Amino acid sequence: MGDRERNKKRLLELLQAAGTGNAHCADCGAADPDWASYKLGIFICLNCSGVHRNFPDISKVKSVRLDFWDDSTVKFMTHNGNLRVKAKYEARVPAFYYVPQASDCLVLKEQWIRAKYERQEFMADGKTISPPGNREGFLWKRGRDKAQFLRRRFVLLAREGLLKYYTKEEGKGPKDVINIKDLNATFQTEKIGNPHGLQITYRREGHIRNLFVYHESGKEIVDWFNALRAARLQYLKMAFPELPESELHQQTVSTAAGDPLAEELADHWARELLVGRSSRLSLGCPAGMPCSWQPSLAVSSARTKALAFTCQFLGAPHCPILGVRGIWLHVLKAQDI
Repeated sequence: MGDRERNKKRLLELLQAAGTGNAHCADCGAADPDWASYKLGIFICLNCSGVHRNFPDISKVKSVRLDFWDDSTVKFMTHNGNLRVKAKYEARVPAFYYVPQASDCLVLKEQWIRAKYERQEFMADGKTISPPGNREGFLWKRGRDKAQFLRRRFVLLAREGLLKYYTKEEGKGPKDVINIKDLNATFQTEKIGNPHGLQITYRREGHIRNLFVYHESGKEIVDWFNALRAARLQYLKMAFPELPESELHQQTVSTAAGDPLAEELADHWARELLVGRSSRLSLGCPAGMPCSWQPSLAVSSARTKALAFTCQFLGAPHCPILGVRGIWLHVLKAQDI
């Protein structure tokens, strides 16, 4: 067996080696990565490899199956691997920071990769990352005619839990004030017609309203999204002080619905509607209850046998930030179960 075939075989073995994390992309978790950064020592998917190509001083990529690998490079990959490198570059990822998945849009993946390897924001010996707190800046907001985007000033007040936007740069009060507890957001790149397009959804007097915004800078729009997430997490800590942060982190960062804060938003509405703080929440319907909409939240408490909050996700597939584009909540009474 020649060197080329031997090294290729070794790389394929490394992809499946137990305890390495190599079977999934180091950046987005996609299964069966076919590419690798031989400068960082990680295995990545095709989409993430395209991002790595943009900063060759930090990362250089090769195809596992198609490119030539010499002995020293294979040895370097063997010594490193996904879990070992992730432990270095993801040592201190804040709870509010959204970690993109394979199905997420490009801007989220790109800024996650740049934050890790280029800016090295999450390394153990790096500067301590504090929650973003207040934030102020300009975003392009779609006008009523849906064809024109207008430059608008946005102000996030994390402690007060408010997001404001202004039609005039100075002088007048805000056009609208949005409470963080009523706010939801998703990247809608195709719908907005911009790779950085963000849809902010909120409730006002029983109605659902939307803001469609973008920024020319991918870093800026993702920083806004993470600032909203941080403000949302801060609200959760204040609203549910009896819950440990680990539980809040699970509710705001990992849900079967696909987005960190989607389940929490439904959780909050469920608690407000009826159940109270002593209730237990889980994904799926109560036993014996057929559900035509997925996913669903099942809620049980001492006062009720069970309640099912069925959530209908609206619109085409999207890239999540704070939740789904919209949720219909249908409350099933206990006697109906």
